[in-house]
Amino acid sequence: MGQEPTRSARRKGGRKPAETGAPRANLYDEVTARIILELEGGRLPWVQPWGSVGGGVAPGLPRNALTSRCYSGINVLILWGAVIENAYPSQGWLTFRQALEAGGNVRKGEQGTTVVYADRFTPEAEKTRAEAEGGDAKTIPFLKRFTVFNVAQCEGLRPDLSGDPVPLPEREIVPVAEAVIAASGVEFRVGGARAYYAPGPDFVQVPPQPAFFEQINYYRTCLHELTHATGHAKRLDRKILNPFGSKDYAREELVALSGQSAPPATLQ
Repeated sequence: MGQEPTRSARRKGGRKPAETGAPRANLYDEVTARIILELEGGRLPWVQPWGSVGGGVAPGLPRNALTSRCYSGINVLILWGAVIENAYPSQGWLTFRQALEAGGNVRKGEQGTTVVYADRFTPEAEKTRAEAEGGDAKTIPFLKRFTVFNVAQCEGLRPDLSGDPVPLPEREIVPVAEAVIAASGVEFRVGGARAYYAPGPDFVQVPPQPAFFEQINYYRTCLHELTHATGHAKRLDRKILNPFGSKDYAREELVALSGQSAPPATLQ
């Protein structure tokens, strides 16, 4: 769910927050609240693999700029949200100490972003019990928080740090996928910031390929929406006008998910 169990409670230019004596907020509840906040803001980066063309945000997963290790789990959502909210031009992040190790520092007054590290541990008493009684020792899951700063919040960093991916090319055409789209006979429109199939007018629309963080997801999205189009009355005549959250809606999404995959030899 995360990396780097580095302890760093420093915020705002490296100062530790004052101790208030109030009980620590339950980290699980805090992470859940962050997810809800993203949902209410209309941001679904775990299912929407595209952004906006020319938005200035580097493509790819958030990563540690010192170790080049990508973040995972909920941390991807948290850090993508911070990049979008603050219009950071980089997906690179550092802890306060790592910024110092990289020859620079966090600029005074900058606010860090809290991410989490997930792991499991085995209590000594449980190890003793397992040795005495046999069987596997039970482990206990835990979450630990730490604070990171985008490289755009730092200054004086050495120039050989892990850089952001090179800008995406205008298009990476996969001929076999283009042939599938053309052979479908469905009107296909490219543009805007949404991907959808419109059953009434019977057309598919997807964002332009350069908007996708990984360009292969353009074709996966195309095939997903085209699979919905196969349910039109003049094709397979599936029940595709279903209310969101219903069983029929979920069933149709499963059908479309099966259609968006393609052989690795052609699409990867």
